[in-house]
Amino acid sequence: MAMNLSNLRAPKKANSNRKRVGRGMGSGMGKTSTRGHKGQGSRSGSSLMRGFEGGQMPLHRRLPKRGFTNIFRTEYTVLNLDRVAKLVEESGGNELTLENLTAKGVVAKRNGLLKVLGTGELTSAVTVHAHKFSKTAQEKIEKAGGKAVLIGA
Repeated sequence: MAMNLSNLRAPKKANSNRKRVGRGMGSGMGKTSTRGHKGQGSRSGSSLMRGFEGGQMPLHRRLPKRGFTNIFRTEYTVLNLDRVAKLVEESGGNELTLENLTAKGVVAKRNGLLKVLGTGELTSAVTVHAHKFSKTAQEKIEKAGGKAVLIGA
């Protein structure tokens, strides 16, 4: 059957009205206004904290605390040498700068830090600009005839 304007229908529940609470008995939501009878939730001004479990010890207090979060930690975006080789192949040049990588979406943050790691192999000479290099990455880049340039050093 072909679809046209004469047989179009809205999906189920697409046209249901808003629930209007406390507007008389005919609405089906009068009298107690969907709050039930008595109890904590029926009273005015009742608001429970997030994660409240009816007086039972909440999950976030039942689970043990572990570890420590260092708020001064510096996070680096990591880039392996095999990915560097692919990026150089795609771009056609022999230099990878932070601007190139940001444009390609490798470094997500505008002021993000970049660290190059040594997984993979390089076949061509490449100049890579980054904030940090692992020892193996630096050795492999220089062995391939490229340069590892430290940013902000």
